[in-house]
Amino acid sequence: MDSSSMDREKFWDAQTFAIITDHTKPAMKWTASELKSRGKKVYLVDLSQKPDRDSLTDLAEIPVDVDHVVIGVTNTEPGDLIPILEGKGIKKVWLHWRTDTEKSAEACQKQGFKCITGYCPMMYLGNGLSIHGMHRGIVKIMGKY
Repeated sequence: MDSSSMDREKFWDAQTFAIITDHTKPAMKWTASELKSRGKKVYLVDLSQKPDRDSLTDLAEIPVDVDHVVIGVTNTEPGDLIPILEGKGIKKVWLHWRTDTEKSAEACQKQGFKCITGYCPMMYLGNGLSIHGMHRGIVKIMGKY
């Protein structure tokens, strides 16, 4: 499920996103915040033991108008979440770096979702002189952007 840097950049052009987190990847909260600051509609799905107050707590609560999903969980097998997303209108899934699994890639393929794996969303969303901006610069120099 290899993607080009153009695919990864264009992923963020969508208007509606579901961000699925269990609080084990801080980038998920930053991703939701950055997308909201860009005027995107964001549904935060919090699968942790102590969900954030304004979040959804079940994948079934995701409305059918979601374009793209970002999954960053480690307490749950991401591949078990993918089939639940069927029928939500989703076109693409981003599996956060080091949370993607063989099962999740297979599930994306089976559902017909285009899937981006192996990258941190904030490397594409972060801006300015931040840790994410520096990470992006280093990765570009190394030819792995």
